[in-house]
Amino acid sequence: MTQTRLPNDPTEEILAVMRFTAEMVFEPVREYFGKPIAISSFYRSPAVNKKIGGAKSSQHLLGEAIDIDAQILGIVTNKQVFDYIKEYLEFDQLIWEAGDDNEPAWVHVSYTERYPLRNQILKMKNGKYEIWNAH
Repeated sequence: MTQTRLPNDPTEEILAVMRFTAEMVFEPVREYFGKPIAISSFYRSPAVNKKIGGAKSSQHLLGEAIDIDAQILGIVTNKQVFDYIKEYLEFDQLIWEAGDDNEPAWVHVSYTERYPLRNQILKMKNGKYEIWNAH
């Protein structure tokens, strides 16, 4: 059975947003740890976003959101990445995605220039998003 690849090519405008997002949130993480950091999802076309069940208003559609899974490479933990972003970077949303209370399965971080940054921290628990309430 042949699978058809869904189109997932960003426009030049979205590429510019992606570069800015990477400059504001990804590069500082990579520089701080001084190690390769894996990205599991960045831009998603509407077709890809729909296929994976992404939110209709996902910032991935605009190139404003990055899902980081540092543990893919086994060098830095997702919790370390989450904690660094939370403490030292400006962001729109930072989400502890799935996982457990000790380690997220991945870290979602977004940055935007379309409106003032919310600096919103969320935690996905049992498939629902809750406002971060960690000490």
